[in-house]
Amino acid sequence: MSKVYRIGIVGCGGIANGKHLPSLKKLDNVEIVAFCDIVVERAEKAAREYGAEGAQVYSDYRELLKDQSLDIVHVLTPNDFHAEVTIAALEADKHVMCEKPMAKTAADARRMVEAAKRTGKKLTIGYNNRFRPDSLHLKKLVEEGQLGDIYFAKAHAIRRRAVPTWGVFLDEEKQGGGPLIDIGTHALDLTLWMMNNYKPKVVLGTKYHELSQRENAANAWGPWDPAKFTVEDSAFGMVVMENGATVMLESSWALNTLDVHEAKCSLSGTEAGADMKNGLRINGEEHGRLYTKEAELGSGGVAFYEGKAENDADTEMRTWIRAVDQDLEPVVTPEQACVVSEILEAIYESAKTGKAVYMNS
Repeated sequence: MSKVYRIGIVGCGGIANGKHLPSLKKLDNVEIVAFCDIVVERAEKAAREYGAEGAQVYSDYRELLKDQSLDIVHVLTPNDFHAEVTIAALEADKHVMCEKPMAKTAADARRMVEAAKRTGKKLTIGYNNRFRPDSLHLKKLVEEGQLGDIYFAKAHAIRRRAVPTWGVFLDEEKQGGGPLIDIGTHALDLTLWMMNNYKPKVVLGTKYHELSQRENAANAWGPWDPAKFTVEDSAFGMVVMENGATVMLESSWALNTLDVHEAKCSLSGTEAGADMKNGLRINGEEHGRLYTKEAELGSGGVAFYEGKAENDADTEMRTWIRAVDQDLEPVVTPEQACVVSEILEAIYESAKTGKAVYMNS
C-alpha cells in the first residue's frame, strides 16, 4: 500500500478554500489533518469541511509544526508571512508548498531557497497556471523547438475593473504590492517558464495610482476605499535577459482598456510565434506562406487522469504530491520562483527611482 501523506494547512482563507483544499481532498493518498489560522473560526470551518477524522485546529503555526507526524505543509498566508512560515516548516522537517508570490521581498525568497537546500526538503510555489491545457501544450511545442529561440515575449495580466476588495490585497505592508505581485507574478512565471530563461540582466519599470483614488468606482467586487488602497492599480515592466531576449510585463487590476487578458503570454521565436490571448494560436511561415493555427485543446479540464477530468489546481496538487512521493523535482522549483520575485522587486524599485535596475551587479 502506498504511503498516505499527512498535510497541514497554514492560512484558511480564500486561496485555501477556493483552490488547495478542494483539490487535495480529491486525492486518495493524502489526509488533511491540521488547520491553522489567526482567526480560529476559519480553521475550524475548514477542518469540518475538509479535514480527516480527528483533525487538529491551531491559531499559531508554530504549534502546528510541532506535530512530527506531518509530512507536508501548505503556506497560504498573506505575502509577508510566506518566508517566515515556510522556513520554519522546512526546518521542522516538512515539505512545503507556498502560495504565490514566493515572498514579499526578493531577500526573503532567497532565504527560502537556501532553507530548502539546507534542509533537503522539497519546496514549490503555487503557480497553477503552468498546469492549464494551453500552457502544457505550448510548453511541449517550445521544448520540441517548434518556436526556435524565443527572443521577445509579453506577459499579460490585465483586468479592466476587478480589484480584490477583501482581505489584505490593498495593504502594501502585508502584500508588498498590488496587481504586479498578485497577478503579474503568474504571467511572468508562465512566460519565463516557456522561455526557460531565468537570467535577467536589466529591468525598467513604472507603476500607477491613477484609478485607485476614485470614490465609488465601478468594480467587479464592489467599490473600494481609496484611503485603504495603498498599492498600485497598474504596473508595467521591461526585462532584458542576459542573452538579449526582451520580456514586456503588463499588470493591472483597474485600467481603461478592452484588451483584457490574465495569466497569459505571447512568444516570438526565430521559427514561429504563439499567443494565449484568444485560445492558443501558433503563427509562422511555411512553404513561403504565412500561417496561423489554433490548437484544439478540448474542453472540461486538463486531460483525464484515471477517468476523471481535472482542472489546473487538481493537476497542480496531484503533481506536487507525486513529486514528494517519488522524490522528483517539483514542476515549479524554488530557484525559478525566486527569479520571478527578484524581477518583480526590480520593477518596483525602478518605478520608485525612475532608473533601470541592473541585476546581479
